[in-house]
Amino acid sequence: MSEPETHLLVVGGGVGGLMAAVAAARRGLHVTLTEPTDWIGGVLTTQAVPPDEHVWIERFGCTATYRAYREGVREYYRRHYPLTETARTRRAFNPGGAKVSDLCHEPRVTLAVLEAMIAPLRASGRLRVLMEHAPVAAETDGDRIVSVTVEDRRTGARRVIAAPWVVDATETGDLLPLAGVEHVAGAESRAETGEPHAPAAADPLNMQPVSVCFALDHRPGEDHVIDRPDAYEKFKSAGAVDWPDGQLSLTAPHPKTRRPVQHMFLPNPDGDPADLRPDYADQRVGSMDRNLWTFRRIAARGNFLPGAYPSDVTLVNWPQMDYWGGPVFDHPEADAHLAAARELSRSFLYWLQTEAPRPDGGTGWPGLRLRGDLLGDTEDGLAKAAYIRESRRIRAEHTVVEQELSLDVRGDAGAVAHPDSVGIGMYRIDLHPSTGGDPYIDIGCCPFELPLGALLPVRVENLLPAAKNIGTTHITNGAYRMPLVEWNIGEVVGHLVAFCAARGATPRQVRADEALLADFQRELDDAGVERHWPRVAGY
Repeated sequence: MSEPETHLLVVGGGVGGLMAAVAAARRGLHVTLTEPTDWIGGVLTTQAVPPDEHVWIERFGCTATYRAYREGVREYYRRHYPLTETARTRRAFNPGGAKVSDLCHEPRVTLAVLEAMIAPLRASGRLRVLMEHAPVAAETDGDRIVSVTVEDRRTGARRVIAAPWVVDATETGDLLPLAGVEHVAGAESRAETGEPHAPAAADPLNMQPVSVCFALDHRPGEDHVIDRPDAYEKFKSAGAVDWPDGQLSLTAPHPKTRRPVQHMFLPNPDGDPADLRPDYADQRVGSMDRNLWTFRRIAARGNFLPGAYPSDVTLVNWPQMDYWGGPVFDHPEADAHLAAARELSRSFLYWLQTEAPRPDGGTGWPGLRLRGDLLGDTEDGLAKAAYIRESRRIRAEHTVVEQELSLDVRGDAGAVAHPDSVGIGMYRIDLHPSTGGDPYIDIGCCPFELPLGALLPVRVENLLPAAKNIGTTHITNGAYRMPLVEWNIGEVVGHLVAFCAARGATPRQVRADEALLADFQRELDDAGVERHWPRVAGY
């Protein structure tokens, strides 16, 4: 059977890929979207990470579609969940009442909202979705990609998809090496980028750690202790820089100061969940959340009618299960490292269940129960996929460097303004302990813009990035890697493909031609893409 006509092939159904597909399909293009798992949504669903956002998110600082997604999540709860009247009428309802985010919630809810968003596009035939398909090869002709071969992970069957436009929205930039697209991985040298925090020597294998998240509730008096993981003693006895009690402990380094912080672990605290939020999710505040249970809680039982949730549900994405033992791509033992990351998460869970100190002087919380049913029913009860913080990145027409957005460098001047801005973002430059042995690198950041030049490969004409694979460095990826920025990237890429297809232009021509760029930016403005910040200070 021949492949249907595809104007745009989007490889990767995470946040950026999904929005590239949606934006292009809404503008009339026929889009094929492939996704290697059985869920769309990437970091927000398969990786089970509640959205990390900046402190102004309830007022400004995102695209109109991202704001509609956030309101869609809240409306889904109001329609389908037994909320208390207080929770139901709270404008900025936060299902988990968590301290890290204004919208901590169950990944299945995001999945439902995203599925509803693409349903009319699929019904119209403008969007075709191939689940559990991953790229295995690409055919090129000079500076263009002709087709991509994807493999069905369930059957092994392959199909060749030809399209005039291709988007790499994979979690680790998988299309870049397949298609021979110039790219970089890991850490660049200070000599190359001039960045104050870049290492003296480049190291392609020095990357941010991955984390395999999991959800827990607590059932006192019950025993839900998992089998002791084979690697438990190895992880428990391993020494780590800045971790005086080892990684399987409640003492972890503060990202900004690297001094040890003693956390608490207290399941199901009483009180109104809304009272917990102020101060702690604000990255400008020097203190940290001490009770890990409420840090990324995705369901606070106080928001629901009595009996609906016998226990809170918390999402474990904490420093204790950051895996920095080695890269999960571009390494001969990548698969082993990915398996070890899952083993670390289960080891930390086992430690919580059996050895974690309790306020009553005892040890272990055997009533902690994995809620893998909320994350996709995986065999081990953990998230479907590892949380990927860093990807391969294109060699771009413009590479964003630390000096453009660092608060120490830019100060009151704010981040560099880009005449080709196609979006905005904000997060501290946040690098977790790395596979190369670096400790935390946590740098104050100015609210920044997304330059179109960072989305354009230096040579290839018809491939665009739509995830963490844009023209950033190892350092600046720490700020640009957040879900709402990835959403913005993907959405803009979808608009750019449609704009270029209609004008008979290339993305490079759009950036180089003042009139074309102005027309494109007007279209983004009309679509609700914020391209500049009001006068706000960084943190």
